[in-house]
Amino acid sequence: MKKLFLISFVLTWLAAPVSAFTDAESEPIENILSGIELTVNGTTVHVTGASGESMEIFNLTGVKVATITIDSTDKSFTLNLPKGCYILKVGKVVRKVSIR
Repeated sequence: MKKLFLISFVLTWLAAPVSAFTDAESEPIENILSGIELTVNGTTVHVTGASGESMEIFNLTGVKVATITIDSTDKSFTLNLPKGCYILKVGKVVRKVSIR
């Protein structure tokens, strides 16, 4: 039963559209109010408005694979992760990304 649930959960999550680029027009209101902006281009992540926050990176099974401290208001860095889908979380802003 657990195996069936896990398989259906993963298939449902994979069927959801992956957002690799964001823009202010499509951001939920709470993300605009928080001032944190998170964009991904390939393996490069650009974070603005999150000084003093930390970014957590999770794999599809919910295991935290990395934590990165953001020490400035405008920070870019390269993800050194294997190909696959990940969840990035900075404050209350969460994005699904695909590393190819």
